[in-house]
Amino acid sequence: MKRTQKETEHSARAITRRSMVVGGLMLATGGLLAARMRYLQVERASDFRLLAEENRINIQLLPPARGLIYDRQGRLLASNEQNYTVVMVRENAGDVDAVLDRLSRIVNIDMQDLARARDEMMARAPFVPITIADRLSWEEFSSVAVNAPALPGITPEVGLSRIYPFGADFAHVVGYVGPVSDFYLESTGDTDPVLQIPDFQVGRYAVESRMEQDLRGETGSRRVEVNATGRVMRELDRIPPTPGKDLQLTVDTGLQNYAQARLSGESASAVVMEVESGDIVALASAPSYDPNLFVRGISTAEYGNLTNDPYRPLASKTVQGLYPPGSTFKMITALAGLEAGMIEPDETITCNGFIELGTRRFHCWRRGGHGRMNMVDGLTQSCDVYYYELAQRVGIDAISAMARRLGLGERYDVPLSGVASGLVPDRDWKRANRGSEWVVGDTLNAAIGQGFVLNSPLQLAVMTSRLATGRAIRPQLVRTLNGIDQRRDQTEDLGIDPAHLAVVREGMWNVSNFRRGTAFRSRVVDEGFQIAGKTGTSQVRNITAAERATGVTRNEDLPWERRDHALFVGYAPADAPRYAVSVVVEHGGGGSTVAAPIARDLLLRAMHGTVPPSSAYPVSQRRDIEAMHDEMQLLPLDPPTEAGRTRA
Repeated sequence: MKRTQKETEHSARAITRRSMVVGGLMLATGGLLAARMRYLQVERASDFRLLAEENRINIQLLPPARGLIYDRQGRLLASNEQNYTVVMVRENAGDVDAVLDRLSRIVNIDMQDLARARDEMMARAPFVPITIADRLSWEEFSSVAVNAPALPGITPEVGLSRIYPFGADFAHVVGYVGPVSDFYLESTGDTDPVLQIPDFQVGRYAVESRMEQDLRGETGSRRVEVNATGRVMRELDRIPPTPGKDLQLTVDTGLQNYAQARLSGESASAVVMEVESGDIVALASAPSYDPNLFVRGISTAEYGNLTNDPYRPLASKTVQGLYPPGSTFKMITALAGLEAGMIEPDETITCNGFIELGTRRFHCWRRGGHGRMNMVDGLTQSCDVYYYELAQRVGIDAISAMARRLGLGERYDVPLSGVASGLVPDRDWKRANRGSEWVVGDTLNAAIGQGFVLNSPLQLAVMTSRLATGRAIRPQLVRTLNGIDQRRDQTEDLGIDPAHLAVVREGMWNVSNFRRGTAFRSRVVDEGFQIAGKTGTSQVRNITAAERATGVTRNEDLPWERRDHALFVGYAPADAPRYAVSVVVEHGGGGSTVAAPIARDLLLRAMHGTVPPSSAYPVSQRRDIEAMHDEMQLLPLDPPTEAGRTRA
């Protein structure tokens, strides 16, 4: 049917309206698209450029070189060596097992190490690098690098690993480093990004641990361009890491080595200090262990041998070990009596072998007694009865105060692990810790370094340094940090009457140089090198009245763990002190026979700067001394280097 003109016009108008609506919609859509494109390409251009670059640019952390540790003469005690490693990033590897299988055909990798690496990769985020193998040879490292295109996700890297050139000699001083563990992160709260680097090492013991923040340094970074498989194509820029600070200690390598060798075969410790500066020049604990084992990963068997050894090689006995000081404490009781005005140096006390207090007898070490003793005699021959009588006059309060004045009972701020404060007991301590009141018998025991009194070898060395100088000497182990001197002033006076100190020093001189002195056999015959000291023998068991009646069992007839501890403290030269020493031999027996000879040798080694000449010893002992030195395992020392030398 033919459409009318009116219908045609109406249809045309409808089509025009639809066209306009469709056109408007198309125009609006185009405008929206244009606006969106402008937003994405102009306003968000930098954001999307960054996202795009993140697909081809990686930012990698660069570990800092750990600070070096030197002895007082510039010899390296802790250094860094190159370590060739292979790491894997799981998200870049694809088929992890296939890649590891190909890698194991190139490099000989232990199956346990592979299993460990797989477990660690599954436990961590897929982008975290995991070490597959380390300490590779150059040939193995090169083989991995050459075959890198066939090993997606695998990266050969060159890093630094800690090494301790003197091994066991400084294990208890320098300590060791180890990998970052979850326990370490939780216990320290350390959030340094460098800790996420595979096999990054942190200090785990002694100086390495206590000086961690100074030795660690600061992390660096680099931006690298990578291809689709994650392979590094080129480095775009780099922020170099800041190396850790170099540390110089006060210890002397030669003396430390000599001390460790001299203590060989014993469960023992020795501390040698400079009496004027407080510098610790030797800090030996025996037996020891090789700290390099912990850096490389100690085996279960090796660790078990160390922990099961009754001589406790892992313990730093110099600062962690606490012992009854025995007769080495008697100088404190003597000074307490003199300073309190309770006795005069020439006043005598008669020793008949014991005193009675109520129903109990307190015995002297010499069963028949010493007879009449003044203060110098009492120190020279170590008469217990003299100090029992003196202690009753003085009382525990004055004795404890003098002990603290001379450096006992204090935890010293040296960068070592587990530094103990020891115990100087008094009335308040017993009431708080034992729930009972102090009695006179406690005072008598404390007066001769028994009972509740406990001290570390370091504290005994500090006490001896203070006796030698009359000043409040404090131990120091750090000499410089990045070349800046860290030592403190040591001029504070103890405020003890010099005349009283002179009496005690005379007694200590007699101990080593008077025929009746308890350490006379360990005397030095060279003029200008004589020793002043004090022996000590501390009991670790009770001796019953029945045993005393039949005769006290000799130490050598007892099981090792029930024998007395042997101690000696001293300084030299006696007329112009330079060095103080303390020696403790666990269950060694008598201080005069076991500890005193060791202390003498250490002081002679410190004063001479080399193995002591046989002429320093009594003629009758020289052949034995020469044989002993020939058998000692002493290290040949290279000439010292300057602290701050180029890093490995």
